[in-house]
Amino acid sequence: MEWAKSRPGPRLDLAGSNLLACSLQDLPGAREAVELAGESPDGYPPLLDAIASRYGVEPDRVSTAPGCSGANFLACAALLEAGDDVLIERPTYDPLVAAVRMLGGRPRFFDRRFEHGFALDPESIRKAFGPATRLLIVSNPHNPSGVLATDEEIVALAGIAEQSGVPVLVDEVYMDAVVDRRLSPAATVSPLFVTSNSLTKAYGLSALRCGWTLASREITERIRRARDVVDVSGPIPAERLALAAFRHLDRLRERARGLIEPNRRLWSEFLAREPSLEGVPSAATLAFPRFRDGRDAAVFVRRLFEAHGIAVVPGHFFGLPAHFRVSLGGASAALAEALQTMGRSLGEA
Repeated sequence: MEWAKSRPGPRLDLAGSNLLACSLQDLPGAREAVELAGESPDGYPPLLDAIASRYGVEPDRVSTAPGCSGANFLACAALLEAGDDVLIERPTYDPLVAAVRMLGGRPRFFDRRFEHGFALDPESIRKAFGPATRLLIVSNPHNPSGVLATDEEIVALAGIAEQSGVPVLVDEVYMDAVVDRRLSPAATVSPLFVTSNSLTKAYGLSALRCGWTLASREITERIRRARDVVDVSGPIPAERLALAAFRHLDRLRERARGLIEPNRRLWSEFLAREPSLEGVPSAATLAFPRFRDGRDAAVFVRRLFEAHGIAVVPGHFFGLPAHFRVSLGGASAALAEALQTMGRSLGEA
């Protein structure tokens, strides 16, 4: 995250993972929604209702948060005590590990392997459980690979949670970027699942910092009380704008589809014609290829930026240096130009 904030600005940015940002024209009623006054005791009530309605749960199972990262942090704060072991997928999104460490937890890991398509393997999770494990953290779709877990894998994960009594935090921030079907949040599968999400990755509304968790009433209450210690409540202007977004979420979803579908085709065509790279199919706005010969991608990533102003994320940030992460959520013309240049750079390697 520090690297993402401090790196020089690129000409073409494939390192970020947000959907292309919306303008006010993309969101009907946005200007009229802005208001400074309002009550947000445990979240802005109309926004809680809108989130609950969208995902098929009751409002008392929703807690809002400052973005999905904020939702993840609050969930960890509600569920962990210092010294607890937390089992986390690897490769993983680094702020998940950082949140656990900040709260005094001890990260432990299970591997999602390229050779297995980065699948969520319940048996490897079961084997990695220890007597001090108090929380399991996964992402779905997976960050950084974009791989979507199967229904069978989620059900098996619920069985592990219920057998052990250990809650599972499922970061679903890329879930709504799966454009070919609507998916139910994990929190509707088991009372031990906590789903986190936001309007950022699938809707282009990162600036609103509208995140949330879905969980059982008991866990939601604990998350809300954790927020009392962090920032008390969300900013009313942002929450009112987020409510406007939920009223037009299907429109925003179609906007996202218009970006994601052509970009995924561009990426698939690029990967098919580049013999030095291999990857797994992504269901989201991410791709995580690797060099077939196992070389460290950092040299290529650095040359791509210095020579062409194109940014991608080096795989060593995810513990897999032969990989690099590419964003598929931006403008298609920019992605096409970047991939053409990337192909020439690969040919020069």
